[in-house]
Amino acid sequence: MKHRNPPSAERDLLETNRRFYDLFWRGADLIDPERFNTWPLVESLLPGNERRLEVAPGLRPRLPIGGTQFLDISTSALAPLRARGAQVVQGQITEMPFADASFDLVCALDIIEHVDDDGRALQELARVVRAGGTILLSTPLHAARWTNFDEFVGHKRRYEPGQLLARLAQNGLAIERSAVFGMQPRSSRLLDLGIWWLVNQRERAMWWYNRAFAHVSLRLQKPLQLSTGLIDTDDVDEVLLVVRRGGVPAAAAPAAREAILTTTA
Repeated sequence: MKHRNPPSAERDLLETNRRFYDLFWRGADLIDPERFNTWPLVESLLPGNERRLEVAPGLRPRLPIGGTQFLDISTSALAPLRARGAQVVQGQITEMPFADASFDLVCALDIIEHVDDDGRALQELARVVRAGGTILLSTPLHAARWTNFDEFVGHKRRYEPGQLLARLAQNGLAIERSAVFGMQPRSSRLLDLGIWWLVNQRERAMWWYNRAFAHVSLRLQKPLQLSTGLIDTDDVDEVLLVVRRGGVPAAAAPAAREAILTTTA
């Protein structure tokens, strides 16, 4: 694969994300995928999907650690995964070091909103998964819901639903199922307080996060309520998508084509 030199803005965003997550994961604990509400869905997808890739899992992998290839920009995340016997490689979603159609199942949660060239990121996801293979994606929605938290964690964008459909359709990816996702607090004051602690009292904040908040949030998870196609996203902050490579369903094609024309005009 020919390597490209990313433009300055893309390099700056990549470095911002790398610095943030190197620091973040350095004080965090690895949590097993079975503890997340995504596990029943993942477990149902494992039979027949032996070749697996998870992109940017940090220390919160959702696919089984054993037998899965992991790719992340953060060495702080890769080292603990490697210590648990995982296959790991450092890299970025926009230029993955894998051959075409290398995987049956690809997981990329909370990542495409972080990269400058999301079109390239989706092209790469579509490239490395086999025809008919499955991709698990999640991303925040609605630009009007932008908060200081988005800025702090290195988000580049929030997607409008039509824009997201267009990006997927352009890469031959169709939404099979979807669900409300994420645990971001609704209170802006609580978000601002959490950011202040991470910036000004990082060691104490990470101690409390690892010893208490991470485990409490796991207990507060609700089971995923998956629906066919794209759910009603009007009041949804973040969405989880089960995506199949192979084209847009006929019922969704007109809306997707209209979205493509709107977003590329």
